[in-house]
Amino acid sequence: MRILAVDVGTGTQDILLFDSSGPIENSPKMVLPSPTAIAAARIRRATRDRRPLLITGTIAGGGPCAWALEDHLRAGLPAFATPDAARTFDDDLDRVRQLGVTIVSDDEAARLDAERVTLRDLDLDAIRTALAAFEVPGDFDGIAVGCLDHGEAPPGTSDRIFRFDHLARTVRARNDLLAFATAPDALPPYLTRARATVDAAAREAPAAFMDTGPAAALGALHDERVAAAGECLVLNLGNMHLLGFHLRGRTIASLFEHHTGEVTDQQVEAFTRRLASGDLTNDEVFTTKGHGALHVDRTIVRPGLPQVVAVTGPQRGRLAGSSLRPLFAAPFGDMMIGGCFGLLRAFAEVHPWAREAVESRLGPLAA
Repeated sequence: MRILAVDVGTGTQDILLFDSSGPIENSPKMVLPSPTAIAAARIRRATRDRRPLLITGTIAGGGPCAWALEDHLRAGLPAFATPDAARTFDDDLDRVRQLGVTIVSDDEAARLDAERVTLRDLDLDAIRTALAAFEVPGDFDGIAVGCLDHGEAPPGTSDRIFRFDHLARTVRARNDLLAFATAPDALPPYLTRARATVDAAAREAPAAFMDTGPAAALGALHDERVAAAGECLVLNLGNMHLLGFHLRGRTIASLFEHHTGEVTDQQVEAFTRRLASGDLTNDEVFTTKGHGALHVDRTIVRPGLPQVVAVTGPQRGRLAGSSLRPLFAAPFGDMMIGGCFGLLRAFAEVHPWAREAVESRLGPLAA
């Protein structure tokens, strides 16, 4: 069985083509620039060439491409966008217009003389082209995708609060990291970015979705040292977001989410210790420009840190030598693909017919 797992981040997109016919270590894998980083490079090329810009496609990850668009507009150059693509920059199209972007229909876009940049978080044509260069077939029995979606918050509602409320509802409904594994038709309407990404996957093969934070934590449990601990803290330091879990197996005692660039290394250490002790407050995280904190199961709380504080993500080096004594998790020998292992488990959760094939290579997953 061949399952494509694509973990879409801000700096990179991490790709694993799982093939149950051989050892997991033999499965093709790639760490490539993220879709938003690619779009940003193309926008900046239009700016450099002093060309009008036309942004099309679907709602996708912002960050770098949004910053590049702002620079393009500051340079006094025109920018146009179709409605779906424009929602990448803000769910409220009036706010996108206020930035200086002209919203156009598909018919109007077709008549424009401008540099076209297409936004999408999943580019299967590009992935297949890369695989074909190494004689790897581009057919998949399933596709598992992950991204971070703030969700389409109602007017007047903080997107930081809105996202964290979504995480909290999911955990309270079922306290298990695998509760974040979602079939395409079960995704809430407000997760517009996730729906656009998984819809693109589902047109090609059976699909499943999982938020990148829980996927990274689930992937870290495939490091034998982390799995053996039973109870652990898992910190995923992404390029934009930091998500911490206090876990017993897959059961969540507590979690917090922050923006990686808004916290010092000392704050990360302090928040982590307070998460483990059970006294990190939601307000403490939110008022420092984070998303929030949630304590679900206080029976796990005890003085001090658990034996294992597992750290993963592209910014993990920030905690090298810290007082947390971090274990840099490397499931199956590869930290950057850790989220893909979580996505494979999500796919097997959504599609039980794939569970035997996934477990044949990843092994059983402790509860």
